[in-house]
Amino acid sequence: MRTFGTIAHDPEKKAWHIGAEPHVAIRMKRIFGKAASGRAGQIVISDTPENCRDLEWFLQRYAMDCPARDVMAAGARSYRETILTCEKILGPDHPHRSFGLALPARDYQATAAELLLAKGSLLLADELGLGKSIVALAAACDRSARPALIVVPASLQRQWLGYCEKFAPGLPAHIIKRVTPYELPKFFGRSPELLICSYHKLAGWQSVLRGHVKLVIFDECQELRRPESLKYQAAAAIAGSARYRLGLSATPIYNYGGEFFHVNDVLCPGELGSRSEFNREWCVGYTDKPRISDPAGFGSYVREKVIMLRRTRAEVGRELPPVLRIPHTIGSDAREMHKVAGSAGELARIILDRTATKDVRWTSAGQFDMLLRQATGLAKAPYVADFVRLLTATGEQVILAGWHRAVYDVWGAKLSDLNPAWYTGSESPAQKDASKRAFVGGKSKVLFMSLRTAAGVDGLQQACSTLVFGELDWSPGVHEQCIGRLHRDGVNGDVRAYYLVSEDGSDPVVADVLGLKREQIEGLRDPHRPAAEPFAGGGHHVKALAEAYLKRRN
Repeated sequence: MRTFGTIAHDPEKKAWHIGAEPHVAIRMKRIFGKAASGRAGQIVISDTPENCRDLEWFLQRYAMDCPARDVMAAGARSYRETILTCEKILGPDHPHRSFGLALPARDYQATAAELLLAKGSLLLADELGLGKSIVALAAACDRSARPALIVVPASLQRQWLGYCEKFAPGLPAHIIKRVTPYELPKFFGRSPELLICSYHKLAGWQSVLRGHVKLVIFDECQELRRPESLKYQAAAAIAGSARYRLGLSATPIYNYGGEFFHVNDVLCPGELGSRSEFNREWCVGYTDKPRISDPAGFGSYVREKVIMLRRTRAEVGRELPPVLRIPHTIGSDAREMHKVAGSAGELARIILDRTATKDVRWTSAGQFDMLLRQATGLAKAPYVADFVRLLTATGEQVILAGWHRAVYDVWGAKLSDLNPAWYTGSESPAQKDASKRAFVGGKSKVLFMSLRTAAGVDGLQQACSTLVFGELDWSPGVHEQCIGRLHRDGVNGDVRAYYLVSEDGSDPVVADVLGLKREQIEGLRDPHRPAAEPFAGGGHHVKALAEAYLKRRN
């Protein structure tokens, strides 16, 4: 039988090296978009179960010499068995398992927990408010998954302890309180079976938790989008030794689609190939911030391969009235913008100066972004406060979302008689809990909430259905997380989200850039929905902001 080349296995680098006749190599590269060119014209592709299955299929048409055929066959068989098992669990006739929770899991929640236990890893991206935490605790009830580690933003530790006590009261739970390890307490002679740890304590506990926990749950797993961080490296080490890994986030992408690779590489290392393979197959644009070229196509792919599971409220029969998103143009104080005009103009020119070094432009971009966005927030802060006061005059309670401390201070002075509560980046977890209780209990009419501390907070919907964005974030995922604090079960009335946008400063450009990033997140999460209009600039967002700023000044 004629052969068209050879395939060699490299177990150390977990890769396949293919040397094929020219026309076969061309066809293989067309099919395997992730493949790289190796030495002497070889094609290199990572050794993953999916790639083994695809290579096995390709060899049915173009036979090749493959000494490690048994390795390929084992990988292909593993892939087929996993997909078949997942399809059965997702099928309409699959009997749902009882996990022994104090309050039974809904059928769709039990399905997600079974998928995790069958596959070993899962990114659960269900729509906000559908009970992803219940899925996590259901999985933790399985004896093979304990002890379990729940990794959360610091502000959510007590909330998760409440979930544990409510849904799994029979499992001893403990919040890790210090950065450095200490002897864990005993509960009726038993060690904690549920450990709750904030992301920033993870590195200090890496040596203790690695190999100890069987299940790792990463709540708001978009926190894992930066591989250079210590928390990422600790998370990867601990998750790599665990039997099960679960990521929870309705917004796994905060900014650019390439973040998905880093998040998933902690949950299931190598499942999407190497980073370079992922970029070649799915991404375009900047190497440090790659964008997914076809978000809808990639979204369908990760669902089909059961890498990610996402259900909407409509799909599970728990629909709520749609959010009323209301953009509103608001005034601004030109004097605040004039204060930064000289510095902002100089930084903008450096950003656009092609003769400047990359490091200089990068540093200037960060300074310019911070300077102009804060000035924009301060310029419109009094008008934002007046708008919020009008809403509270009708008896409403309001969540006011912002970013800069100086802006909060203006709001606090203008709205002091409303006894505002604070849930920003400056408060301790205990202070945040006290603010939440004051707001839910009606003692505070307004809650100042930082745009990026809103993820995962539950219970605010009991008191409020109105959200005001007093400042804007570059990321649509951040706005969705804020809205999700109210658009969930238990909300009284329609949720209204006001976007207060000034006609000066950074607001006009930020609003446009949100369209580009929304195309990334919506295509991946909901591939059958129409994509948002892409941003006309198509480039770096701060560069676009600098161009727009200088154009307005001239």
